[in-house]
Amino acid sequence: MSVPTPKGPFRLVTVNTAPERAKRLIGIVVEKLKDSYTIEHVANCERKEDVEATVKEFQPNVLCCASMWTLEESTAIRATAKSLIPDIKTHAIPQGLQVQRGPEAIVEHLVEELPKLLR
Repeated sequence: MSVPTPKGPFRLVTVNTAPERAKRLIGIVVEKLKDSYTIEHVANCERKEDVEATVKEFQPNVLCCASMWTLEESTAIRATAKSLIPDIKTHAIPQGLQVQRGPEAIVEHLVEELPKLLR
């Protein structure tokens, strides 16, 4: 019986004002999902103004907004990405999750939500 090949590779861009935290947490998520998905964290945007140029440069399949953005901000960020790559998958972590429940909650949330996005 053969082991199923992970789906992907998927190129992921994060939008997070704390790039080191984004890199660390996405690294944990990638490791937890590696048997099912090949995800490469290609870039992080520290400012929403950087989203357009970053999406154009890296052509990601997935864009993820961190929990520091308001619903309005994450909606605008995701709309920018979709205007450039209509079939990009986007996800916004619920605002305040990092502050309320810590980095472990972010990892749990993404491990649960990313597979739904990448089907």
